[in-house]
Amino acid sequence: MKKKISLIGLVLILVFGFTGCGKSDTAEYDQAMLEQYADFIVQNFSAMSETDFESFSDMSDLELDLTLLNTGVPVSGENFLTMIEAWKVGQDECGLFVSLGDYTMETTNDGATLSAEADFEEKDGTIEFAFDESMNMESITVSAHYTTGEILEKAALNTILGMGTVFVVLIFISFIISLFKLIPVLEKKFRKGPKAETVQESAPAAPASATDEIDDGELAAVIAAAVAAAEGTSTDGFIVRSIKRRKSNRWN
Repeated sequence: MKKKISLIGLVLILVFGFTGCGKSDTAEYDQAMLEQYADFIVQNFSAMSETDFESFSDMSDLELDLTLLNTGVPVSGENFLTMIEAWKVGQDECGLFVSLGDYTMETTNDGATLSAEADFEEKDGTIEFAFDESMNMESITVSAHYTTGEILEKAALNTILGMGTVFVVLIFISFIISLFKLIPVLEKKFRKGPKAETVQESAPAAPASATDEIDDGELAAVIAAAVAAAEGTSTDGFIVRSIKRRKSNRWN
């Protein structure tokens, strides 16, 4: 019995020992250091021109990483270029940067977020910096502050645009369906066309009538000879003016 109790106690001691050595849920971050990194980015981005931004894009990966390493800001070249694009989009929406307020930091299991209210020429906004567990800067986000009227206006425009697109597509589909009734007509037309031509080509020519084949002059000469033979005279005294067929034939 004493051995079982000792074994259970040993197991509990090991369990609590591993629990105490485990990693804490939230890492500790140096907020002052993170604020220095953020201030450095904001000050340099706000002072750069479009040509300065493009010069970073023209650098090779190695050259860009070495340049950032010399600045002392823990950020990779790929993340830095993404941050430049985010800053440019924010300025297009809010205008040029004017000033920055106090920072507030929020921490999670995945990293820390440093945010501050910012003043721009056209709209006020919020600038957020995201850091990983090793305090490496990952991204920057510039969010403009919109009034309720602007939000409703955007929502209305999005609704109109979406519904308009749907109606245009439906009208186009209806037009395509309406053309289906022409398919049988066209099909029938194409089927009848070759047959009509074949019938016309294969139809034999009408035979010429016997009357057309006999010349009127020859017929008059034959009649004159028959009359002369019946009268016992020559054909010189006969002139045939016209030939007419009688309705009744009494010679039968």
